[in-house]
Amino acid sequence: MDERIQELHKEYTDIPIPEELDLIVNRSIKQSLKANRKKHTTTKWVASVGAAAVIFLVAINTSTTVASALSSIPGVDRIIKVLTIKEYVVEEENYDANIKVPAVTDMENKELELGLNSKYLSENKALYEKFQAEIEALKEQGGGHLGLDVGYEVKTDNERIFSIGRYVEETAGSSSMEVTFDTIDKVNQILITLPMLFKDDQYIERISENIKEQMIAQMKADSEKVYWIPEYGDDVPTDQFTYITKDQSFYINTEGKLVIVFNKYDVAPGYMGSVEFVIPTAVLADDLVSQKYIQ
Repeated sequence: MDERIQELHKEYTDIPIPEELDLIVNRSIKQSLKANRKKHTTTKWVASVGAAAVIFLVAINTSTTVASALSSIPGVDRIIKVLTIKEYVVEEENYDANIKVPAVTDMENKELELGLNSKYLSENKALYEKFQAEIEALKEQGGGHLGLDVGYEVKTDNERIFSIGRYVEETAGSSSMEVTFDTIDKVNQILITLPMLFKDDQYIERISENIKEQMIAQMKADSEKVYWIPEYGDDVPTDQFTYITKDQSFYINTEGKLVIVFNKYDVAPGYMGSVEFVIPTAVLADDLVSQKYIQ
């Protein structure tokens, strides 16, 4: 196995490294595999994978030959789809953070692949730096409590669709959560947006009305469920739910259904968390460009 990694390393060194990953790759190579055996417990950002995994990522991103070779190595099939290329960790009294940076691999569209991975890396690095700045500000003010949990989940991975969701949960007295999704057509190697699924903007009203119907039905069936719509009563906030946005967060689930997602506090009290609504395809049928994705 070590010899195989060395061979990949040699081929990797002859490949132009994307600028966004250059620092990670160089640092990981210097640390080599012993980085995997170190346990980090103080405030610092740490790589969650050693040089071998980073070489895998860069090689796959830039060389179909290496990608083919990697497929014959035991265990690599578990890395091909999504791996945690980096992990930022803070462990201090009253302050803790865990920020996992995903990387998607094995896409034929390398421009899209590198674009997504660059976005994930830069956004999570910015979250870490923001968190560190907030810690320093709190310390200057006498201290406080701060937490940050950032991760990801593969929602769908079938022959046609790959959907990955990323979440950011911040805790400072109360908590907030934001979720974002990227959904990819694996056949055509393109990023799917919500508007491209529909013939025109009529989907906004159509989906919104169905979501309101689902909200009402859920509240009637379960007194613990509350949504901020006029039907709730006099205590509805001024920012009650009326319509989804044109680019509302969504993903396509394993059954080929459209799932609309709202962040915590968007349409309901905080204890409801992030909420999702599966939209019946019959509701969308007349508005869909095709049923290639939504079935």
